[in-house]
Amino acid sequence: MQLRLFADYFQVCILDGQSAAGLVKVWTPESLADRVAITGDSLTVRTEVNVDVEVNVGWTATPPVLDVNLFDHVVEVSLEIASGEMVIMGCTDYSPDAFRMKVWPGWVRLRIQKSNLKNAVLADLESDESPETIERIRIDAWPEKPLSLRVMKRWQGVGG
Repeated sequence: MQLRLFADYFQVCILDGQSAAGLVKVWTPESLADRVAITGDSLTVRTEVNVDVEVNVGWTATPPVLDVNLFDHVVEVSLEIASGEMVIMGCTDYSPDAFRMKVWPGWVRLRIQKSNLKNAVLADLESDESPETIERIRIDAWPEKPLSLRVMKRWQGVGG
């Protein structure tokens, strides 16, 4: 499923459909570098821009094949989706109107893959005006027991 979300405050949220978790004060130097912050049954993906981003979401029964060379930043994290409904939204979106995906209830592994980051950062507030400059986030999800956060490729920024 392809979405276009407003990454207000440089954030996109993924949460259980019944989550009441707040993400205030969850950012640490480590979570900023990892580009994900987790609180209970919700997580926030840090974006590089504070405008619309393109988000592609996929659900599979097993982990999909990954080619890290296609992405600038790749991280895997576990999240409990006890309700069987995963919500993906901009952090200031109205939750009842947010995108919802049915998944198997329980623990879900999320692979968050970000691309086109340099072009998006350089275009800044105009990054969402062109396919050549929009930040892209791919979220692959599958059922799996909880595992530690794993950074598979870390983006260092425009200068790195």
